[in-house]
Parts: sequence; C-alpha cells; structure tokens
Amino acid sequence: MQKDLTSLAALNWDDLKFFLEVARTRKASTAARRLGVDYTTVSRRIASLEKALGTLLFEKSRTNGFVLTPEGERLLAYAEPIESTLHMACEQVSGSGVALSGHVRIGCTEGFGSFFITPLLSRFVEQWPAISVDILPLPHFISLSKREADIVIALERPEHGPYVCCKLADYRLRLYATQEYLDSHGPLESVAQLAGHPFVSYVDDLAFSPELLYLNHLLPNAQANLRSTSVVAQYVAALQGKCLAILPCFLAAQDARLIPLLVDEVEVTRQFWMYCREDLRKLKRVTVLWDFIRTQVEASSALLLGIHGRLKAPDRHG
Repeated sequence: MQKDLTSLAALNWDDLKFFLEVARTRKASTAARRLGVDYTTVSRRIASLEKALGTLLFEKSRTNGFVLTPEGERLLAYAEPIESTLHMACEQVSGSGVALSGHVRIGCTEGFGSFFITPLLSRFVEQWPAISVDILPLPHFISLSKREADIVIALERPEHGPYVCCKLADYRLRLYATQEYLDSHGPLESVAQLAGHPFVSYVDDLAFSPELLYLNHLLPNAQANLRSTSVVAQYVAALQGKCLAILPCFLAAQDARLIPLLVDEVEVTRQFWMYCREDLRKLKRVTVLWDFIRTQVEASSALLLGIHGRLKAPDRHG
C-alpha cells in the first residue's frame, strides 16, 4: 500500500497530457509539434510517467512508432475521461467568455470541407474570435478514437462508439461538363449517348467509402481512363474540357464553367453525418460550433440539393 501511495505522490499529472498526445499520434515529434514543445521534452515526460508508474507504456518501433503496451492501453482508458472531465470542470468554473474560447478541430470529407465548410468557418471565427478552428478536409477516414478531430463530418454514420451523431444533410451529385467539351463532342440528350464518352472518377480500390463509387452503379460501362482519390482533382480535370464528371452540386454548381447535364436522368443523393465523442459534445465551444454548422447547412440546403448554386451567407445569430 505504501508503494502505491509513493507512486501516486511521484506522479506528475501534467505528464498525462504528453502521454495522450503520443498515444494518439504514435510519434513523439508529432506530439511535440501539437504541444508546442521539442522532441526531447516529450521523451523526458513519457520517461518520467513510466518511472512514476513503474511500468512500460510504449514499445518503440521503427515502422509503427510508439505503440501502446497492454499497460499503456489500460492507462489510456482512464486518462481520456480525466482529460474530458478537466475540460468540463474548467468551463464550469470559468466565466462565459472563457468558456467560449479554446480550440476545436473538424475532420471532413475533402470536397465538402474545402468548398462548403471552410467558407462557413471563416465567418464563424469572425463571429467567435476567441475560438480557433482547424479544418481537416481529407480524402480518407478520420479517427475520433485517436482524437484526430473533435467533430467529424462523414458520408456514413458510425456503427458504434461513445458518439453523439446526427444526420447533417442530404446532398446531390450530377453529371457535369464544360461548354468546351460539349462544343467538341456535341450535345448529350440521353443516358444512352454517354457510351464512349471519357469520364474522370475515383480509384475504385482506394475509395475510402463505398458511397463514392456512384459511377459504377449509374453507368456500369462508363470509360474512366482518368481516376483520382480526390474529388477536387476530378473537379479540376473536368474544367479542362476533356472529360465528363459526376460531381457534388455544392462544388460544381458554384462554378459557372460547369454545366449540369441530363439532370432528370443522372442524379445521385447521398448524406452527410456529423458526430463527436459524447464527452466533447458537452463542451461549450464544441456545442456552439456544432449548432452553427447545423443551422448554416440547413440554410444552404438548396445548394446541397442542386436547386441553385449559391452558398447562403451565415445568419449572424446562427
């Protein structure tokens, strides 16, 4: 019993912050960058924590970085609730001005993050200048369990986990081409005429979600000699006037150079889901951003559904 009390007295609670960052990033250098310290500081604090606890928390691998040991996994299960409790405690004892400050990181699909969410967030931080926001518009899955983001906007709702989740919106995709393409290939008046036309599409085996493989379902015999994991790259390819593309309306409809084709015949509807960890959802800075996104996405439903091509200016009170 005396040994346990001695270990607890030797424990520096601040070391848990370093432990959590290394556990999530698996790299001391990345953890150092996120914490604003140097590599040696992170290594020293991890060593200090391991000494205080009398156990090895990480195994170091050249290929996999810092991998949690079974003891490290057990500590992680306790450390994350401690972190969340401290965040909420600080908000409860702080004034409202302090509570509505801090940092929030959003992970989002690439096209939606770049062309829709980012313009909204630039206005959000103007409205709430004490809250800083990172936007990660990436063409791959973002992990909440590793705290890569606080809020995630994805194509699919999470199957399990301690998450709060809501359906954010329906959105549509349509077939697009430039006027240059139509001038050189002639008008398209039916789906049957699409045979033989070149498309740009996703790399099937590298698509991070089956929801992205709509070209195969709509036009099974389509010729996609140019493929990319990036919807932004597909958009840029379509602008060259050499191919057709199925693109989200929120991206393509805002660009007058792209013309929607066969709008009554070629149409795909998909959903965006927004979710975050249950403990983080209670933080005021997360709540105000969550509510802001929901309100402004609802206000711009016409753009998402391809009814018109304008992103609605956010309501200052949203």
